[in-house]
Amino acid sequence: MKIMPCPLNGPRNINEFTYGGELRSMPDPGTCSDAEWADYVFNCNNRAGVVTEWWLHNASSYWFLAERHTVSDEILRTFDPKELFDQRVDFTLPAKQPEEVSA
Repeated sequence: MKIMPCPLNGPRNINEFTYGGELRSMPDPGTCSDAEWADYVFNCNNRAGVVTEWWLHNASSYWFLAERHTVSDEILRTFDPKELFDQRVDFTLPAKQPEEVSA
């Protein structure tokens, strides 16, 4: 059985987690092109070596980061995202445009 150390809940069975993708710099959603946003959302680098990844502990809904070697699948460390981020990104819906009045 593979064990992953959750920063909040301690060592847990890997089946309690969901992979959330590699950590990447997010483009500004308000100014980037659709192609840039699609690349950020759907593509990954898929590097061999140490990668920082998002993981979710399903039972507690806790998102955290893990450094994992993708060749050996060794988890080097897990840590709270607060170590890298000092504010939350909230996405807002674009303002609705007034409908054109047909004559």
